[in-house]
Amino acid sequence: MARPPPLEELPRCCHTLPVPSTAPQILAGSLKAPLWLRAYFQSLLFSLGCRIQRHCGKVLFLGLLAFGALALGLRVAVIETDLEQLWVEVGSRVSQELHYTKEKLGEEAAYTSQMLIQTARQEGENVLTPEALGLHLQAALTASKVQVSLYGKSWDLNKICYKSGVPLIENGMIERMIEKLFPCVILTPLDCFWEGAKLQGGSAYLPGRPDIQWTNLDPEKLLEELGPFASLEGFRELLDKAQVGQAYVGRPCLDPTDAHCPSSAPNHLSRQAPTVAQELSGGCHGFSHKFMHWQEELLLGGIARDPQGRLLRAEALQSTFLLMSPRQLYEHFRGDYQTHDIGWSEEQASTVLQAWQRRFVQLAQEALPENASQQIHAFSSTTLDDILHTFSEVSAARVAGGYLLMLAYACVTMLRWDCAQSQGAVGLAGVLLVALAVASGLGLCALLGITFNAATTQVLPFLALGIGVDDIFLLAHAFTEALPGTPLQERMGECLQRTGTSVALTSINNMVAFFMAALVPIPALRAFSLQAAIVVGCSFVAVMLVFPAVLSLDLRRRHCQRLDVLCCFSSPCSARMIQILPQELSERTVPVGIAHLTTTVQAFTHCDASSQHVVTILPPQAHLVSPPSDPLSSELFSPGGSTRDLLGQEEGTRQRAACKSLSCAHWNLAHFARYRFAPLLLQAQTKAMVLVFFGALLGLSLYGATLVQDGLSLTDVVPRGTKEHAFLSAQLRYFSLYEVALVTQGGFDYAHSQRALFDLHQRFSSLKAVLPPPATQAPRTWLHYYRNWLQGIQAAFDQDWASGRITHHSYRNGSEDGALAYKLLIQTGNAQEPLDLSQLTTRKLVNEEGLIPPEFFYVGLTMWVSSDPLGLAASQANFYPPPPEWLHDKYDTTGENLHIPAAQPLEFAQFPFLLHGLQKTADFVEAIEGARAACAEAGQAGVHAYPSGSPFLFWEQYLGLRRCLLLAVCILLVCTFLVCTLLLLNPWMAGLIVLVLAMMTVELFGIMGFVGIKLSAIPVVILVASVGIGVEFTVHVALGFLTTQGSRNLRATQALEHTFAPVTDGAVSTLLGLLMLAGSNFDFIVRYFFLVLTVLTLLGLLHGLMLLPVLLSILGPPPEMVQIYKEGPRVLGPATPQGPRLRWGASPTLRQNFARVTTSMTLALHPPPLPGAYIHSASDEPTWSPVASGSSNFGSRGSFPTTE
Repeated sequence: MARPPPLEELPRCCHTLPVPSTAPQILAGSLKAPLWLRAYFQSLLFSLGCRIQRHCGKVLFLGLLAFGALALGLRVAVIETDLEQLWVEVGSRVSQELHYTKEKLGEEAAYTSQMLIQTARQEGENVLTPEALGLHLQAALTASKVQVSLYGKSWDLNKICYKSGVPLIENGMIERMIEKLFPCVILTPLDCFWEGAKLQGGSAYLPGRPDIQWTNLDPEKLLEELGPFASLEGFRELLDKAQVGQAYVGRPCLDPTDAHCPSSAPNHLSRQAPTVAQELSGGCHGFSHKFMHWQEELLLGGIARDPQGRLLRAEALQSTFLLMSPRQLYEHFRGDYQTHDIGWSEEQASTVLQAWQRRFVQLAQEALPENASQQIHAFSSTTLDDILHTFSEVSAARVAGGYLLMLAYACVTMLRWDCAQSQGAVGLAGVLLVALAVASGLGLCALLGITFNAATTQVLPFLALGIGVDDIFLLAHAFTEALPGTPLQERMGECLQRTGTSVALTSINNMVAFFMAALVPIPALRAFSLQAAIVVGCSFVAVMLVFPAVLSLDLRRRHCQRLDVLCCFSSPCSARMIQILPQELSERTVPVGIAHLTTTVQAFTHCDASSQHVVTILPPQAHLVSPPSDPLSSELFSPGGSTRDLLGQEEGTRQRAACKSLSCAHWNLAHFARYRFAPLLLQAQTKAMVLVFFGALLGLSLYGATLVQDGLSLTDVVPRGTKEHAFLSAQLRYFSLYEVALVTQGGFDYAHSQRALFDLHQRFSSLKAVLPPPATQAPRTWLHYYRNWLQGIQAAFDQDWASGRITHHSYRNGSEDGALAYKLLIQTGNAQEPLDLSQLTTRKLVNEEGLIPPEFFYVGLTMWVSSDPLGLAASQANFYPPPPEWLHDKYDTTGENLHIPAAQPLEFAQFPFLLHGLQKTADFVEAIEGARAACAEAGQAGVHAYPSGSPFLFWEQYLGLRRCLLLAVCILLVCTFLVCTLLLLNPWMAGLIVLVLAMMTVELFGIMGFVGIKLSAIPVVILVASVGIGVEFTVHVALGFLTTQGSRNLRATQALEHTFAPVTDGAVSTLLGLLMLAGSNFDFIVRYFFLVLTVLTLLGLLHGLMLLPVLLSILGPPPEMVQIYKEGPRVLGPATPQGPRLRWGASPTLRQNFARVTTSMTLALHPPPLPGAYIHSASDEPTWSPVASGSSNFGSRGSFPTTE
């Protein structure tokens, strides 16, 4: 390991030549320890750079091999598209509740939904007309007839739809008929009319009758016809309880002229079209009036009513088709004769459902002609999955376009007219290296098991490229500004010594920023942040280890005078100036008032075609330069500045007799920063304007921050102009309904907590967002259905007992319900004596308080689940553990049917609810808070419950999102302060950097409010990451200011001169990396990533190159070293002939009488140049002086001169 240098050998804070100056550097104040630590760190970087240069070929080969091997990890990358896995907060109560639900019920939902929404093409037009309903029927009928062929089978709606509460019937013929006829659950406004039966595709056959379908099925009449042939009393009672009646044939025909309109329809004889608004008022019913009631809000949108509350008009219609889940479909056909030959699996079931859904959406959208007055919007759960898959796919064209654009920019930026100074190939290699580092970082993430998502595939490749190329430009710029006379074998070490601290500081801060962004507990954003941190780390390793090897190889190419890019060809001669290391003149005293006596050997060369020699002719000349008049320029001439600054002021003060370089090679960003930008920026008036401007920007941003709303809806994600976006927009506008459930857990006794359960339901029902049931309908919960069923069979028993049909010893003459009550009433719950006939007249199934006696609760639950399948399905109870199956047989003579197994204590049950009116995030938050408060009150009563549903899965994060943002940003700013303090060793400077970064974050947040970007987890990650990205624009200027000498204005100018170009190039490279995001098909990518990151980059550029220099010129910390000019005994340098020696004198009036004497001579040289020579393009710029070189903001290698 490199040994730290002693304090007297600390590196100088500006570029120095190996020939030392007689102006010693005095450490300022108490900065010896910080400077010593940085010197030690820079000595390590110097050693690293020298070793890389010596073994550049090996380092490059091993580096490419390692990165290439890691990039292969992309082959095992997994792209996550499950919304729950992407957006549910890790470790949150929602996550724990979701885990509990899946543990009890499994992974799959009960059903999946396919929806049709119909709106008028002319906005606001009424759709409650027979014509509009007819078009809706046409679209729904087309969609319901969809068939797909897979695995050699045909799959239609009747095979895959969700059927609620199919009863078990002992009669085999009736059971088979019911299985074929039992209707699918379709929530549609067409169910108010006979035409709703057309959507049901089932049919059955009975001898001597036409095919039985719902369009011609009258259940009451059918049971009468079958009564003489089978015992159907139990089935008849089941239909009566469900209030099936005549089903669809007793409803009005939407088109009474239809030839198939049944004669039992109310308007069959009148042939008058029904009043649609009147029929739809109050909602519609499926085949069961009691258990299948579809409320208005589920069917109609944009409702308008008259003052009496009667329905007048609506602007949208909605039909919802329910399908089985993949697991249900698999279980339904497992072992069936239809699938025994295809190796039926759950994956095949999922494929069947997805194929049917895609076809459903396609045909529904094409069902109506383009000139129709109505339009259909179709959507399915598969459509959403397809959107997410498309959203997560890597666009090879955009990635290739972005990287090619970056390659072109890097090559053009680094090309020079002088081939010896051109670095076009370095730019190309640097961009390709960063691309490989990004791929290797993503491959490492895949190997570590971090899943990919849309943010990873759509954004990270471009963002990481822009960030990584910033350091490439910085190293390349610093390498071209190497100290004249630096030995070739130490060029890379000297470059890393000056720039390594900045590169390390920016990269570490970026990694810390992204790691801090991983505090956001959203899995998708946590994965993105971790991947970004790892990719930045890989780019840092590539820039610090592999790219120096590329620069070292290019140095060899330049030394051998090979062409840039086409390195196999030699470089042709061009106008050059060769500067040779300075030689001592004579030992004599410089008159007071003269600061430097500089000897420069200048040779303006041209190529002799015949001899291929370089011939140089230039007569000796001397110049005495007077001090300039500009105040800032005068300060640049002061002893506190560097020699490069001194030489730069000579431009325009003398006429040269030398050849001129090409005019297009004269101007560059450093020249602009030094002679145009910095003098203008650091004027007093400009400083005041800058401070006022940024103060006003901060004030406006604080106001804009109050405009930022929370939220992120699917309409923000789905591309605008698509059919999917049109559906989601219509749904959000007209049908903002969400199915939720109130889940009760285990850990308490349901039988003894019935009152608390009823109270919980009442509190939840009273929430503003909960859609109340119609006044004529009982609450739709399992506990209410269960109690009502018990009350019904108790009433039947009482009637049978009073009439004598049921006695203590017989129930066979009683009704089915009376027999059920008899069996339940005699249960004792005691395993030793399970039956007690004396309880028949002393106990009731429901007491006076409306509660079920605890001893009957779990036995009765078994009976209810087995005897009332329609009520159980309507309640959506989803019991776990499920009650055991028990089949009632009134005519059982063995007595075994009296022993009813009790259900196990419940660990999971749920009450269903509908939430409505949820348009904004504030509405969701209010509903969530109310639901949580109701559950907390129930918890005090001993009932463990939690709400479940999409609003709680995806919107609960907003309850603490702003607190999470504030916490993450504050922690990151503190971490940035600590990192900057550790590497800069200057808390004062670290504080100024953190101040600027905090302002950038606030301003970015405020601009989001003005442009209408809502706050969600994604902007939170960008806001947190903005702190780290902002370091890229500030730390270089800060470090440059810290390591130069002179007044604050001078140091700010020098910092800008040497960092303006790399910072600007870095910003442009980042913008080019982000530019390809603007071409994304997803408006979400454009708004939430491209726009926000572009604003962040522009803010960083403004704050780094305008605000920070101004603040430093006013509040900047003192320099680490102060240069004091005094008389010294001698100047160390190469051996010279004996004679008078050049000595230095100092005067109190040195700053006012500073000037320079330059002597030139003529030489004739033959190429190649001398080993110690330094070559750069000839220009009108003042030439390099051998006493000292230009200043740098990164420090340099070398030791202090010893003085006598």
